[in-house]
Amino acid sequence: MSDTQQKQKLPALVLGAIGVVYGDIGTSPLYALKETFAGHHPLPIVEANILGVLSVMFWTIMLLVSIKYVIVIMRADNRGEGGSLALVALVSEITEQKPRIKWAVTALGIFAAALFYGDSMITPAISVLSAVEGLNVVAPQFASYVLPITISVLTVLFLIQKRGTGVVGLAFGPIMIAWFLSLAIFGLLAIAQSPHVMWALNPLYAFQFLSVSPHTAFLTLGAVVLAVTGGEALYTDMGHFGKFPIRLTWFYFVLPALVLNYFGQGALLLGNPQAIENPFYLLAPAWALLPMVLLATAATVIASQAVISGAFSVANQSVQMGFLPRMEIRQTSNKAQGQIYVPFTNWTLYLAVVFLIFTFQNSSNLAAAYGIAVTGTMTIDTLLIGFIIVMAWRWPVIFTTPLIGTFLLVDLAYFSANAIKIPQGGWFPLGIALLSFVVLTTWRRGRSLLFAEIARRFVPIQVVLDSADTIHRIRGTAVFLTAPGEGTPAALLHNLKHNQVLHERNILLTVIVEDKPYVTQGNRLLVDDIGKNFYRVKIFYGFMETPDVPAALELCAKWQLPIDIMTTSFFISRAVIVSSPSPGMMKWRERLFLALSKNAMSAAEFFKIPTNRVIEMGTQIEI
Repeated sequence: MSDTQQKQKLPALVLGAIGVVYGDIGTSPLYALKETFAGHHPLPIVEANILGVLSVMFWTIMLLVSIKYVIVIMRADNRGEGGSLALVALVSEITEQKPRIKWAVTALGIFAAALFYGDSMITPAISVLSAVEGLNVVAPQFASYVLPITISVLTVLFLIQKRGTGVVGLAFGPIMIAWFLSLAIFGLLAIAQSPHVMWALNPLYAFQFLSVSPHTAFLTLGAVVLAVTGGEALYTDMGHFGKFPIRLTWFYFVLPALVLNYFGQGALLLGNPQAIENPFYLLAPAWALLPMVLLATAATVIASQAVISGAFSVANQSVQMGFLPRMEIRQTSNKAQGQIYVPFTNWTLYLAVVFLIFTFQNSSNLAAAYGIAVTGTMTIDTLLIGFIIVMAWRWPVIFTTPLIGTFLLVDLAYFSANAIKIPQGGWFPLGIALLSFVVLTTWRRGRSLLFAEIARRFVPIQVVLDSADTIHRIRGTAVFLTAPGEGTPAALLHNLKHNQVLHERNILLTVIVEDKPYVTQGNRLLVDDIGKNFYRVKIFYGFMETPDVPAALELCAKWQLPIDIMTTSFFISRAVIVSSPSPGMMKWRERLFLALSKNAMSAAEFFKIPTNRVIEMGTQIEI
């Protein structure tokens, strides 16, 4: 999106950014400060600790979110898109001539995507549960209803995913504006009662807190990091709204509201340490408690929606980039290309969220599981942006070294503080991440071996062209789907072997996903006339797009190659993969790859080819 377009649509983009981007980090005040003082490593509620924690929290937000993500990493957009996989694609371009570095970068990016899956399961659980727990403050007798209400809210949320989020999304902006205004107002009222809480803006209080008792401070970091969960969303959602609207809303609206609320909670604790029971809700006057519970529930549903949509996007990117097998991906909007629904991902997340809620029972227990995935992703983002700063931007080393070193030091400190929570619940997101990483890398490795075997059976297309005049031709157009390369498609060879005919026109079709988010219509197609009515056609997509082969082939008319889909036969080679005597990867990984390949969506469905126009030709391949 150009700067001119952004200025014209700025009000809508600002409203949309407030409604989508800040859901996760915006609902952190529900539990972040409470867990710091009353979590698994509680702190004495005294003035020195309150001011010290607030100072650490404020400067963490400023360093990791404001400086690292908003100012530095958002400069590294991949054709306007952000997120770990987009960043990996960007780094891959600049490390193309250095295969070892490229391999390491790709592995880091895959693991960051895997960590996101773990995070996307915990965020809906802890966010909605912490909001509904406000009922305990309104009326303690409602305590037994907290879990059923939480499950009900989340069940409805996951059920409506298949209908798309376009209509619901219209309400996101106004609700989140009301949320952040409430955070700021109630925080400001509490600060007015104890204004000296603002002394915590001085970084000396953070330094003193960290240095007086390093061990206690280190344990506290595991809870303080909850204040920045969701900070990476500012970069991930950049493609939807652009840099300027996100930066504008962060610095002039969201950041002040969050700081005022955290400092307001601190001011409340200075005057009433017993308020640690739930400092967020106790900021509000009695008459506003129930409305705040309802508003908080709505805000956490929005935060959950953003994470679920993000999981759909990561799944889609993983499929397009060859890290996951083909799966059903539904477009839920004719206007917004990014609005998709992935049934498998949706119901996997739902089952995991329900498991988490029944296993951990309350937000305090869930907080022990939260953080490890977020800090892991943040650390990986620092490493990736380091490659870009050094190899692409070529900033001076005297400036780059302390900048990246500071980011990495803070990231690793928070990651280490969360690593000690693995026995208390951190095992769950880490386990999900490791499982996802194994699946992603196994599929990638298996595909590599598969393509290598196909290339080994290479038959030059010229062999077919040389004998084309002696083969009987039948009317119509045949499209043969084939992997990248200049060889003859296996389906074409099988057709010649068994039917001993060629169609009047033959198109060798390859779908290529590039290392950029979107491909313009003008660059969608490449047609090469290779003679004797044979054409090699390449269709290009970005990793954020969903392929639609019939729609792309309509563009062939501009190349004087008109194609009527309903009179065209599509030949697809369906590979039956079997184990070779000397497998190219460990036996258990080979079995996993075979299982994934058997459950992959058919190429015809995935590429939206009419099933009554498809002919599948089987071939057996050993890997």
